[in-house]
Amino acid sequence: MPNTKSAAKRVRGSATKAAQNRRVKSRLKLVEKRYAALLKEGNHAEASKALSAVASAYDKAAKVGVVRKAKASRKHSRLQLRLNAVTRPAAKATPAVAA
Repeated sequence: MPNTKSAAKRVRGSATKAAQNRRVKSRLKLVEKRYAALLKEGNHAEASKALSAVASAYDKAAKVGVVRKAKASRKHSRLQLRLNAVTRPAAKATPAVAA
């Protein structure tokens, strides 16, 4: 229980911000699941569009501080790699050249 008027305001503000953060994180999970479903069913054109939506959602979440910028960047990279893996044939491994 807050003891001062300003503490009561901080409690209300914190509750509002926590609710907003939950909404944003829930949306991030939703768009990422939609992207994964499109990849799984092999719809590469739609998956590419969905990747754009996921990247945008993560950028917006990072902008307001819901997720860290590094996490958003890491997600972009890994989701793009997943799309590349199914759309492009696997590159042949080249042997290391001795120096």
